[in-house]
Amino acid sequence: MIIHNRIKCNLCGDIIESEDVHDFKWCKCGTVAVDGGKEYLRRCFKNSKDDYLEMSECINIQKEDEKN
Repeated sequence: MIIHNRIKCNLCGDIIESEDVHDFKWCKCGTVAVDGGKEYLRRCFKNSKDDYLEMSECINIQKEDEKN
C-alpha cells in the first residue's frame, strides 16, 4: 500500500508528490516527474535515475488468506 508517492529532484531540489491516479507532476526544472497517486509508482526522468531521490512511503499489507 502506497502512503506517499513522492520524489526529490537532485537538480532543482523540488519535492513533488502525486496524490491521485493520473496526478502527473514535473519538478520546476522539468527534469523529473511523478505519477500514480496511491495506485502505482511511475517515474519519468530526462537523463538517469540519479536525477531524483526516491521519497515514497509504502507499507506491506498481507491479506488474511495469504497469512498461512
